[in-house]
Amino acid sequence: MLEKIQALFAQIEDLHAKNLEELEALRIKFLSKKGCLNDLMSEFRNVSGEQKREVGMKLNELKRNLQDKLNTLRQELAVQEDEQDDLDLTRTPYPIPLGSRHPISIVKQRLVDIFSRMGFTMADGPEVEDDWHVFSSMNFADDHPARDMQDTFFIERQPDILLRTHTSSVQSRIMQTQKPPIRVICPGRVYRNEAISSRAHCFFHQLEGLYIDENVSFADLKQVMLSFARELFGPDTQIRLRPSYFPFTEPSAEMDISCFICGGDGCSLCKKTGWVEILGCGEVDPNVLENCGIDSTRYKGYAFGLGLERIANLLYRVSDLRLFSENNVKFLEEFTAAN
Repeated sequence: MLEKIQALFAQIEDLHAKNLEELEALRIKFLSKKGCLNDLMSEFRNVSGEQKREVGMKLNELKRNLQDKLNTLRQELAVQEDEQDDLDLTRTPYPIPLGSRHPISIVKQRLVDIFSRMGFTMADGPEVEDDWHVFSSMNFADDHPARDMQDTFFIERQPDILLRTHTSSVQSRIMQTQKPPIRVICPGRVYRNEAISSRAHCFFHQLEGLYIDENVSFADLKQVMLSFARELFGPDTQIRLRPSYFPFTEPSAEMDISCFICGGDGCSLCKKTGWVEILGCGEVDPNVLENCGIDSTRYKGYAFGLGLERIANLLYRVSDLRLFSENNVKFLEEFTAAN
């Protein structure tokens, strides 16, 4: 029996396979239930006691060698297949379908470009914020409705940790860490506890702006807003400022633009008024400056904020706010030309 084992050892060195079919044939010949190794195992029962130890060790060694040889052949075939295959698996599948940017991204970039040319730089901050940066630093009263659970998504209580309701928290962080003059815009996603409908959503996008320096006036704000409106909606656009209230600005105003669809004559977009509301703005309240460590007797500033979905609705006449977050491919394909 030892002679048969030695003969198989000699055959192992000469084993080769050109493809997986030949490799499988070798496995069946040597390692299957009807293979050579199994036949030797059957004969092993008849080996005398004096030879069992030696023969058993040889059989185990033979089995290991056969398995190692077949594994080596399998690896060699895999390498050969990779070398012969000229397909680049890292390449993007072809043909490559061309996508488009999201309408909110398109609007955001247009606004960033406009304000960048006016000297504003972009700032960013965390979406999970603390109460001080979102509310207290912005002059919100302790009993302000925005602090209630029904209006804000709270993550923790005492200390209050929440999903920011506006990007004003970024302005607060900037004012704490930078000295005037400050001229920044803060685009980002915000969250409010609202029922989802065609006109409201629990998350949306804002862009807020802040300018702080010596001798800043409401007239500066008005001129910047007029330049912005004409850059975005056309050179004939007019604006009007209506008195309003925000905790963080005083005086405060809502800004309307002349309807760019009907030219002020009245249509469904402007609801026959000739004007369309687009943003809120005002002079930064001195309390906000003091809360953030800025001398309100020396510095003044203005701030403004708008919803990107609101601007996208006006520019692209989208009637349902939910379309911006549903990833509807047919809807998104409509904005390919806007890229």
